[in-house]
Amino acid sequence: MSGREPITVEGHKHLQEELKRLKRIERPKVIEAIAVARAHGDLSENAEYDAAKEKQSFTEGRIKEIESRLAFCEVIDISKLSGERVVFGSTVTICDIDTDKESTYKIVGVDEADVKTGKISVLSPIARGLIGKNINDEVTIITPAGNKEYEIVDVSFK
Repeated sequence: MSGREPITVEGHKHLQEELKRLKRIERPKVIEAIAVARAHGDLSENAEYDAAKEKQSFTEGRIKEIESRLAFCEVIDISKLSGERVVFGSTVTICDIDTDKESTYKIVGVDEADVKTGKISVLSPIARGLIGKNINDEVTIITPAGNKEYEIVDVSFK
């Protein structure tokens, strides 16, 4: 992938929106909070000032992190993908061979991962074990609890 991290169109848009919010809303709020705290006098014992400076540090750090991510990402338009092979951006349904329990995951970029909504990072052990495989393939995923056997039931691009 030429050193670039994949990200979905949706994930890219989300990062751009967060960056815009941080620069246009959060940064000015923090600057104002620092000015108000400074107006209260002695900064050495000013908890408000310390909190505002800490918030400023966090905000500026996050801005730099997002700018870096956006500079080094490769946007993948999932709507243009198709087939039965598991790739970045695909939604994969797998069946645990031991329990017959099905799970569905969408393979996304690192910043987009959210297990609660079924989105797993392309760098996760499950995603790494599935990428390149096809429907009906059996795969072994190495987990902290030991090896798990799955069959790929479905691959889609939504």
